[in-house]
Amino acid sequence: MSANDEKALLEELASRIEGQIELVRKGSFGVLARLTDECQRLVAKIKSAGLLDKPEHKTRRKHLAKLYQDLQLALSMQKDAVGEELKSTRKGRRTLAAYRSNFTG
Repeated sequence: MSANDEKALLEELASRIEGQIELVRKGSFGVLARLTDECQRLVAKIKSAGLLDKPEHKTRRKHLAKLYQDLQLALSMQKDAVGEELKSTRKGRRTLAAYRSNFTG
């Protein structure tokens, strides 16, 4: 694999991770799943070629690590937001059930 091919592969992965971050922020989880599959294929290619072990890719490796941390943070924040929405929904259902039992029973 040429140096240009290696660089292009690493840049493509970075671009896909950036896309994942944006999709998480928008809440587009259907598209996110497809993009995640694409990233897994890229990671497999990169790993099999040993690109992240090469010293000339040290800067890109650090950039990819930072992007991955950003993705994890975005997913964590989204998870927390969904958890709060579920808690609110459950509370609303309990309130409605209490009203229903008081007025129909």
